[in-house]
Amino acid sequence: MRKTVASETARQETAAPPPGPRAPRHWTGSSWRSRAWWNTPRLVRALTGLCLAALLAAGAAAGAVLGGARDGTDVIGHEAAPQVVRSADLYFALNDMDAQAANLLLFGADPDYTAPRKETLDTYEQRRTQADTDLQRVAEAVAGDEAGQRAVQTVIGELGRYEALVAQAQLLEDQAHAPAGRPSADALAAYRQATDLLRQRLLPAVDDVTKANAAVVEHNYADQRDALAGGWWWILLTGLVVLGALGLLQRVLAVRFRRLVNVPLAVTSLLALVGLVTALTLTSRADHHLVVAKSNSFDSVIALSRARAVAYDLNADESRYLTDPARAAAYEQSFLDKTQSFARVDGAGLATYDDRLAALADKHRADHGQVGFGGYLGDELRNITFPGEQDAAERVLAAFQQYQRDDRKIRELNAQGRLKEAVTYNTGLTPGQSNADFGVLSAALDDNQAINQRAFDGAVADTDDDLDATTAGLGAAALAVALALTALGVRPRLREFA
Repeated sequence: MRKTVASETARQETAAPPPGPRAPRHWTGSSWRSRAWWNTPRLVRALTGLCLAALLAAGAAAGAVLGGARDGTDVIGHEAAPQVVRSADLYFALNDMDAQAANLLLFGADPDYTAPRKETLDTYEQRRTQADTDLQRVAEAVAGDEAGQRAVQTVIGELGRYEALVAQAQLLEDQAHAPAGRPSADALAAYRQATDLLRQRLLPAVDDVTKANAAVVEHNYADQRDALAGGWWWILLTGLVVLGALGLLQRVLAVRFRRLVNVPLAVTSLLALVGLVTALTLTSRADHHLVVAKSNSFDSVIALSRARAVAYDLNADESRYLTDPARAAAYEQSFLDKTQSFARVDGAGLATYDDRLAALADKHRADHGQVGFGGYLGDELRNITFPGEQDAAERVLAAFQQYQRDDRKIRELNAQGRLKEAVTYNTGLTPGQSNADFGVLSAALDDNQAINQRAFDGAVADTDDDLDATTAGLGAAALAVALALTALGVRPRLREFA
């Protein structure tokens, strides 16, 4: 009977050595470093072990990198970033509550303001409900953060006092039957306590929560980008080791057993190649989605959220300015400071701000790459990324300029002793009046923020889809199949040496 090549090879490599004198211990033939020591069974087993170990290492590297990206996205996309938006929304609601409270004092008992007074009361109640809802969500989100819990407890404790003081001011104003723009001394004293409490205790506490969560986003973003950059190379390195080890094993089997291809190992190599390309692609996509979510969209979302809150605080300062003549200069300076926060024009005061902003805005409109002013709006205009975002930001700029011009008219009317006209212009909702123009600014801010919020949500959702349980399950299954096929591919050959 004719013997096979493999059987003959096995007989030759496993036959007992010819009798003779015992070799000394230092004989290289007995060392694993010797080429003679690496007979076919040992070589195949060693290469098989290398392939299995490399497959496990590659799977572990891909799992760690992509799992870390998924966890980082959870922190940024589902925890810290939404918390920043909620706390910024709470900041906005509190500011608008105070603006409405100031407007109520402005109206006094004047019958000409009966309808605006009712609308203002309704808005105040809406904002109070919104603040309560936002506060509850913020409190739930900071359950494990001691500093955040302290800030929230401050807000919870002081918000009740603030609402009580506003209610007291309204009651005293109703009892005094004061004319428009001239609240009673008692009502004004109660409102002063309320607005001071808001500005000195409530808003700083909310801002602390916002800053803390924004810092979490920044920290996780930097860490995740570093991890993905280094992880991409680890996946590539371990993947190449797998392909190299499988190729070497395939070569040994082809040469020593005279077989053109080992089908299970060929399938394993194909699986390894597909897995490597897929893992590298998912890593690159995760990095891209992270940049879109954080740098391109979230940075604009938070800038616009803060701009919105500041805008409502500006609006409140206008009403405070008219309500409390003794503090008019302080409220005017506060208005200017917040104006600079919204769109900073270095060195400008209220008298020069409009003209200087107009000059910078004209240059910007001629060349969108030129943004000569800073502040939250400047940050947004330097971070235009998505379709429709440029037009939305331009509408914000135009509306803000008009609102600023309205403010100067309010101050001019008041300086001329035309207080009731100033109050009417400040609180009026007829197109061309200040509050109507402020509504245009608020809507433009909302539209601009919505574009970025949709992009943020989309990037987070894309990462969730890419790195969901199905992806992890398919990866684990592919790894298990590759390990099984590797063992299956060499088992028949090793059995020939049994």
